Amino acid sequence: MDRLDKQTRSALMGRIHSRNTKPELTLRKMLYRMGYRYRLHRADLPGSPDIVFPGRRKVIFVHGCYWHRHRCRRGRSMPTTRIAFWDEKFTRNRERDRTARRRLRRSGWAVLVVWECQLRDLDRVARRCVEFLGVE
Repeated sequence: MDRLDKQTRSALMGRIHSRNTKPELTLRKMLYRMGYRYRLHRADLPGSPDIVFPGRRKVIFVHGCYWHRHRCRRGRSMPTTRIAFWDEKFTRNRERDRTARRRLRRSGWAVLVVWECQLRDLDRVARRCVEFLGVE
């Protein structure tokens, strides 16, 4: 049973956005400070990648651990109500992510996924990004 009434739960869920999330802004600021320039949320590309480097034909997705089901602690937690609904939703999210990455790679784009929990170690993420993008 949900501890919140329907209106309060709806208001909370309505505040969850798919773009310009805190993890995404953290990564974008880091990349910008490192000298990389990019485009955002290209809707013409499969999955509308969070960060796009058109000249390099590379994209970065910033995934929230909970919503995209990372293997970390946050990604393994499960709601206690409407379990079947959430299980199906998370399965669809993961399949949609997999399909978008596959379509991008087939179109000649390189794909990097950065998980929300990985942003706790920005130095490590920076090294991965430099390895993925090359030196600016």
